[in-house]
Amino acid sequence: MTVGRKLAVVTGASSGIGLELARCAVRDGCDVILCADDPELEVAAGSLLDGQVSVRAVQADLGTEHGLAKLWDVIGGLGVDYLCANAGRGLGHAFLDQDWDEVESVMHVNVTGTTALLHRMAQQMKARGEGRILVTGSIAGMIPGSYQAVYNATKAYLDTLSWGIRNELKDTGVTVSCLMPGPTDTEFFARAHMEDTPVGKDDGKDDPAMVAEEGWTAMKKGRSGVTTGFMNKVQKTFSGIIPDAVLAKMHRDMARPDGEKTDG
Repeated sequence: MTVGRKLAVVTGASSGIGLELARCAVRDGCDVILCADDPELEVAAGSLLDGQVSVRAVQADLGTEHGLAKLWDVIGGLGVDYLCANAGRGLGHAFLDQDWDEVESVMHVNVTGTTALLHRMAQQMKARGEGRILVTGSIAGMIPGSYQAVYNATKAYLDTLSWGIRNELKDTGVTVSCLMPGPTDTEFFARAHMEDTPVGKDDGKDDPAMVAEEGWTAMKKGRSGVTTGFMNKVQKTFSGIIPDAVLAKMHRDMARPDGEKTDG
C-alpha cells in the first residue's frame, strides 16, 4: 500500500456489485484490498491493475474465524479509509427444503462475519477519527422472504445494524451507509439456486455497475443509505404500508421455483 493514498477494502469482490465497487475505488485513485471466497478473485484483481494503484487479493471465507483472521492480518495496522462490506450469500427455495449447511453458511457470512468485520473496522476508524463504511444490505430486508426466508432475514439484520451503528458513530468522523439494491444482474441467482424462479429469469435486473456507483457515491458523501433503481424505491416506500402477509405473497410469486405448489 502507498503512503498518502487512500485505502479501500472491498469484500465479496470477485464479481458483481463488489467488483464494481472495487472499480470505483481504483477509479478514484485508491489502493485496494479485495476479499472473497472464490478462486476468481485473482482474475478480478488482475482486471483492476492500472499501473497507478496497488491491488491485493485475499481469498478467505468471512463466514469463518479463520477467514476473518486472514483478512485482518493483511489489513493489520493500515489506516483503512473506505470499507465496503459487500460479502454475502443467497439461498432460494422453501425453508424446509434448504440444506442446513447452506443455511448456516448464509447466516455465518451475512450476519456473523459482516458484524465481526464491522466491529473491528469501526473501532479502528473511530480511533483515527475518520472513515467511511458501506454495508450492502438489500431491499429484500424490508420484505418477508417467502422462498428466500433466511436470506431476507439476514438482510433485514444488516439494514438495521448499519443504521444503528451510524447513529452511535455520530460526530466521530466515521459514517456508515447502507446500500439497498433490488434484483441485480450478477451471479447471485445462480449461486443461490434461484435460476428457476421468476426473479431469477427476469431480464430487467439492475446493472451492478450502476448499483455500485450509487452506493460508492452515497458512502463518500456520508449519506445514511441509498436504494437503487426506480421500482425498488417504489417497493421500499410501500413496504411500510402494505401488510406483511401481502408482501410475503408478492415475494412468493417472485421467488417460488418452477414446479412448486401454487396454493397458499
